[in-house]
Amino acid sequence: MRLLLVEDDERVAAALVAVLGRHGFQVRHARSGHEALDALVPDGNEPYRVVLLDLGLPDRDGFEVCSRIRAHSGVPVIMVTARADVRSRIHGLNLGADDYITKPYDMGELLARIHAVVRRWPATGTGSESGDQSARPGPLESRGISIDRERRRVSVDGRDVPLTRKEFDLLALLAQSPGVVYRREQIFSEVWRSGWEGNGRTLEVHVGSLRNKLGLPGLVEAVRGVGYRLIAEQPAQADPATPESGR
Repeated sequence: MRLLLVEDDERVAAALVAVLGRHGFQVRHARSGHEALDALVPDGNEPYRVVLLDLGLPDRDGFEVCSRIRAHSGVPVIMVTARADVRSRIHGLNLGADDYITKPYDMGELLARIHAVVRRWPATGTGSESGDQSARPGPLESRGISIDRERRRVSVDGRDVPLTRKEFDLLALLAQSPGVVYRREQIFSEVWRSGWEGNGRTLEVHVGSLRNKLGLPGLVEAVRGVGYRLIAEQPAQADPATPESGR
């Protein structure tokens, strides 16, 4: 998942790029408002799914950048800034920002807010075409998985796979952003509607059951100390062994 980070502080940006990268994001760092707006011009690549926008930029105010983004695109914008006053929050949200978080912040909370705005914005291009939601191949097709969220049905290579309610909700959550790591706390908040503390074994059991029922042991990957992510790409097949000669 591509993410545009607009931040002029190199130390702050470097830390964010490192953490976001570990959670499966492909981050482009823009150091100014001009660079951010230039990065959002469609170029045939996968569109950005979210913009993290600092307000104190060297060439123009972040509010102006947000206004210009919103004039051409529906990509989610999260303002990440030291401006904690209510008037700035209101102004940013009125300009079209999807969320507003103040520094210093908890990294887990920032990741949760990123996932929240991404879920509300369909990945269908720049986000400006509100009326065109034409279907396109899903990211799980290479694994033969089909998820029907309306009827809550899952199939693998055309074979229906019966899942429990929580197993389905867990798979549907991870499938929203394949490759992105979902923290344990976030999974429990959204699937179980409860806190993570003391429930680690429950999550492990459900992940194991999901792998077994789907017949894809490598589909859900555990990221030690963080959470889980879904691996959508079919694992590369090993090259067949070259026959030995001269025997």
